[in-house]
Amino acid sequence: MQKHTQFALALLAAAVLAGCSSTPLTEPAPVETRPAEQPKVVTPPPVKPAESKVQTVDFGAELLKAANEKGRTVYFDFDSFVVKDEYRGLIEAHAKRLGNDRKVALSLEGHADERGGREYNLALGQKRAEAVVQSLTLLGAQAGQVEPVSFGKERPAVQGHDEAAWAKNRRVELKDK
Repeated sequence: MQKHTQFALALLAAAVLAGCSSTPLTEPAPVETRPAEQPKVVTPPPVKPAESKVQTVDFGAELLKAANEKGRTVYFDFDSFVVKDEYRGLIEAHAKRLGNDRKVALSLEGHADERGGREYNLALGQKRAEAVVQSLTLLGAQAGQVEPVSFGKERPAVQGHDEAAWAKNRRVELKDK
């Protein structure tokens, strides 16, 4: 068995040596020599500045327009300072405008109808103005941009002594400072 192993190893060694032998080249392969080519410099054509067909948009003016379209008056129920859901769009439009430009400021003028005493209506007008301030600040306006002021029943929007007139007088007006 050992002879067979030695024979197999010898055969393997012979095969490896035969694979490693090289045959000499009789004639070298021809080599062509040329001078190195200089790269061509391509000059790109002059570029014209792009003409924009897009118009610039004054975002502040767009927000002002949107806010004005929604209105500038929030009306209240009798003896209430709760901002109704129907004024959500108005409040949001003005809050976006205030959030976009921190230099914009509003005076929020609270009013009441003629019913009730002077002091009570001044306090109610103030609470109404502060309710609108709170709504605006919750939507991104800064407290320094909105100032609540109360006029009570002193500046009615409509003269009259009926529910239609009183309903127009229970309000907060949003005015630019």
